[in-house]
Amino acid sequence: MTEEPVEVVVVEDDPRTLKTLVRLLSSLPELRVVGSAVTGEAALQIVEALTPRLVLLDLELPGIDGIEVTRRIRSTHGDIEVLILTSFEDETKVYQAIQAGAGGYLVKREAARLLRQAIQDVLDGGTVIEPRLAKRFWNYFQSVQGGRAEGQANSLLSDLERDILQMVARGLTNQEAGRVLELDRRTVRTHLAHIYRKLGTSSRSEAVVLALQKGLISL
Repeated sequence: MTEEPVEVVVVEDDPRTLKTLVRLLSSLPELRVVGSAVTGEAALQIVEALTPRLVLLDLELPGIDGIEVTRRIRSTHGDIEVLILTSFEDETKVYQAIQAGAGGYLVKREAARLLRQAIQDVLDGGTVIEPRLAKRFWNYFQSVQGGRAEGQANSLLSDLERDILQMVARGLTNQEAGRVLELDRRTVRTHLAHIYRKLGTSSRSEAVVLALQKGLISL
């Protein structure tokens, strides 16, 4: 049986860019664009009404910005993934977006080349950061933390849970992590749900950031 297309909402304040993104996503058979918005407030309203599987979200929006939109979506709909697509090539913005619960961060100039795979990776349980920004982000993260508290709260997660989270932090999808650990994808997803509950988080990216802060995993 053919799988139903993944429902997507696109949030972008520039009408021309919005039209281009909708056209690009509509050309992909695995996706269905079910709505769009040009402001943060409208984005929250349409997400609440349609509950899509994925929100493709700009950061710079009139009214409520993309970081706050991400935070609100993830706090009320933990099963909705958010992928940031923006012009900002700024590691501090990446940090803020990941902390808010975004599953990925891409810059617009790379959309045509990377967007399709990034969407698939996020939906499969990966965390996506635009390659040129990834190293800068982790350097920034470590400088903000001032060094991790090694071994702090090590008993919080089991060895297997730490192994899974370590792989997620390095960008592996659920399927890839399962292949390494000889587990099926559903089992990995179940372990991740346990990890989120233990850490009090609602997404892979939040869990990775918190686990790094606590010294539970390293890069």
